[in-house]
Amino acid sequence: MAQQAITEYHAEAQDTTYNTSTGLSNRKLLMWAFLASDVMFFGTFIATYLVYRNRSLVGPYPENVLDIPITTISTFVLLMSSLAMVLALHYVREGAKGPGRFWIAMTAFLGLVFIIFQVVEFSTFVNEGLTPRTNLFGTTFFILTGFHGAHVTIGVMWLLMLLYGSFKGTLRSDNSLDLEIAGLYWHFVDIVWIVIFTVVYLVTANDGAPPGAPPFIHGG
Repeated sequence: MAQQAITEYHAEAQDTTYNTSTGLSNRKLLMWAFLASDVMFFGTFIATYLVYRNRSLVGPYPENVLDIPITTISTFVLLMSSLAMVLALHYVREGAKGPGRFWIAMTAFLGLVFIIFQVVEFSTFVNEGLTPRTNLFGTTFFILTGFHGAHVTIGVMWLLMLLYGSFKGTLRSDNSLDLEIAGLYWHFVDIVWIVIFTVVYLVTANDGAPPGAPPFIHGG
C-alpha cells in the first residue's frame, strides 16, 4: 500500500508538469528553447567553416589529414547511440529497471567511444602539423568539431548521472521525463554531427591547396 501511494504521488506530480498552454512540460519546453539557441551556435560555426573554405595559405589541408573511413565508423557509433537511447527510454517507461539501466549505460558507452575516436583524431592531426593556429582550416575545424565534442562529453556525464539515479531510485517509470529530456539533447547532438560529417568530411574532404598556395608536403 505504501509503495502504491508513493507511485501514485509521483505520477500526480509528474502530470502537473504538463499543465501549460503549450501542452508541454516547462522543463521540456526549456530544453527545446536551449536546442533552438544551440542551432544558431552550430549554424554560425558551420557557416564560418564554409566561408573560410579553401582560404588557408599553408597546409595541412583537408585532403592531407581527413580520414573518411575512420570517421565513418565513429559516426556509425554515434548513430547507434541514438538507437540505444530510444531503447533506454522505452524500458524506463515500462518500469524494466535492468534493461533500462543497460541501455542507458550503452548509450553513454557509445558516446564515450565516439569521444575517444575524436581525441585520437585530434592527436593525429596535431602530429601531422595541424593545430588551431596552423591555418584557417585548422582554426574552423577544431572549433566546430571541438564544440560538438564538448556537447557529447556533457551528454555522457548527464547519462551517467541518470544511470546512478536509476540505482538510487530517483529515475523511475513515473518520472521518465528526466531521461526523455536527456534524450532530446542526445538526438540533437547526433543530428548535428550528421550535418558536420556531411559538410566537413564528405563535401570538403578533397580540398587541397588553394590557387597560389604551396602544396603541403608531409615532413616538409
